[in-house]
Amino acid sequence: MKQQDSIKIFEAKKVRTLWIEEQEKWYFSIIDVIVVLTGSPRPRKYWNALKTKLKSEGSELSHNLGQLKMKSADGKNYLTDVADTEQLFRLIQSIPSPKAEPFKLWLAQIASERLDEMQDPELSIDRALEQYLQLGYSENWINQRLKSIEIRKELTDEWKNRGLKEGAQFATLTDIITKAWADKTTKEYKILKGLKKENLRDNMTNTELILNMLAEASTKDISQAVNPETFEESKKVAKQGGNVAKVARQELEAKTGKKVVTSLNAKSTLHLKSNNNSSK
Repeated sequence: MKQQDSIKIFEAKKVRTLWIEEQEKWYFSIIDVIVVLTGSPRPRKYWNALKTKLKSEGSELSHNLGQLKMKSADGKNYLTDVADTEQLFRLIQSIPSPKAEPFKLWLAQIASERLDEMQDPELSIDRALEQYLQLGYSENWINQRLKSIEIRKELTDEWKNRGLKEGAQFATLTDIITKAWADKTTKEYKILKGLKKENLRDNMTNTELILNMLAEASTKDISQAVNPETFEESKKVAKQGGNVAKVARQELEAKTGKKVVTSLNAKSTLHLKSNNNSSK
């Protein structure tokens, strides 16, 4: 079963979603939706009370809802109560909120956009651009980020062509690349930036993104040139690709006297940007 996890933005609040390809359905985290609609500081308690209420009213809705693994605040995936679009429309009727109607329109738009993207994949890039703009990123950074997504996909496609497995093997190779160019594993890099569930690339500076792209593009090019036949050989290629970017990083640091890999993350960077704009 192919799944595509995603974060959707409604009025600057994040809603975790999963697209199930075989069913051609979006599934939404019910807890996230409750936070959006009610602002409750204890959404799980709210949801438990609502399930009890629905059951007492004879509704079968809560029994028909399922669970899927979604990433939590600690960065790990846990089974989470979810609802598809149709179920969520019915559930919203039981949640008194002035945001209910705008949220329903937003849900309908999400469903429509996905169908459009399946016909024209370029539209998904436009959606990503809009979401990053809503979160406050600069257009220059967004352009780099979208390019990094393209380069990452080219690399993972190369790995798939080599018969490598998504999950543990992809993660291991990514760690090797990151360690080679940044002198930190992915986990160490996220710790440096104070991240938990957040995406590391979404919290890189322009320079960090560029060097990471160089490392991944180099790994893909070397792999295509030397044709590694085993996972162990691909690990060597990953290190070689990362080292290409490491040389560039070290030369840049020598010229500027500044570290490239820093603790700056999206929150701090956007905060600085906001302060600079307000002082003008």
